[in-house]
Amino acid sequence: MNDLRIDRLRWWHLPAVAEMEIAIFEAEAWSEGLLWTELSAGNDYRAVFDGDRIVGYAGTALHGTELWINNIAVAPDARRRGVAQMLMDDLIERARAHDVKSVYLEVAVDNVPAQRLYDRYGFYGVGVRKNYYQHTGTDAAVMRMDLL
Repeated sequence: MNDLRIDRLRWWHLPAVAEMEIAIFEAEAWSEGLLWTELSAGNDYRAVFDGDRIVGYAGTALHGTELWINNIAVAPDARRRGVAQMLMDDLIERARAHDVKSVYLEVAVDNVPAQRLYDRYGFYGVGVRKNYYQHTGTDAAVMRMDLL
């Protein structure tokens, strides 16, 4: 893990991120255009790099004292290397620096590995959004973590 580093995601990284989106999320993948919209809206996106290659990324949107995790993803061949933990630790540290009180996210109800990660960080369920993922009709669990 010594070769992994985290840095800000820039517009020139978007083609690689869009490719990862397709590989990871298939029909539910965000397009390069949607990712561009996220960056241009001022949302904070960070990436984990292995050398010059992006192996994971996370995006957040700050709304007052609430932070929403818009997305978090790790390349399939980079899993089990602590990439998701690096991203979570980083976004929580930055949330605390901005006096965030609550962090929210939505996760597919059938994405058990992601839910386990969020459980470890103290997230808990606060609701379900029926048919949230339009292409698959999968429900999303809405989760919250309180920062004290």
